[in-house]
Amino acid sequence: MMFDGHVVTLLDAAVSLVNTLTDGARQGRPYTAPRGDELPEAVHEALPLASDRRMVERDHAAYLAHTAHQMRTVFEAVDSGDLDRAAQSVNVLLRTAGARPQLDRVADEPWQVHFHGSDDSLSVGWSAGCATALALAIGSDLAGRLGVCSAPQCDRVYVDASRNAVRNFCSAPCRSRVKAAAFRARKASGS
Repeated sequence: MMFDGHVVTLLDAAVSLVNTLTDGARQGRPYTAPRGDELPEAVHEALPLASDRRMVERDHAAYLAHTAHQMRTVFEAVDSGDLDRAAQSVNVLLRTAGARPQLDRVADEPWQVHFHGSDDSLSVGWSAGCATALALAIGSDLAGRLGVCSAPQCDRVYVDASRNAVRNFCSAPCRSRVKAAAFRARKASGS
């Protein structure tokens, strides 16, 4: 993809959080996001693996669920072609999290730009990082890489990492569902 590895990780986290923590439809079925006692575990599973990753506390999980709802509006706005609304939503996320870039060094690697929040808590840090990654996408010619699944009865989001920017579905099962339905329709019409 056209982003560096850290930005790709943050965009993947944004997709995972939105798809895990927002209600809607998934692969042709209604989807209800985890709530209550299930929310911390769901956030824990949605975030990328890290060697120091611990169970997510309830208040951090609630914060990230709120961030996921805000990030969904960004994906939906980009998907509908309303980059102004997407940018406004990202700006709110950036301000709320107090996002700021910082050069960090990971052991045995060169300096890298990482994105921190107004504090380095799990929820604010991830919110700031995801918001900054979305800002980098929208502020470049890669905004069109953010999408919402075009399969019927699915509203999960994705980042198109394909070479030709041709992705339309959140997953292979959704792509297969649409292709199978088109095949059945052609077969039924005798074509």
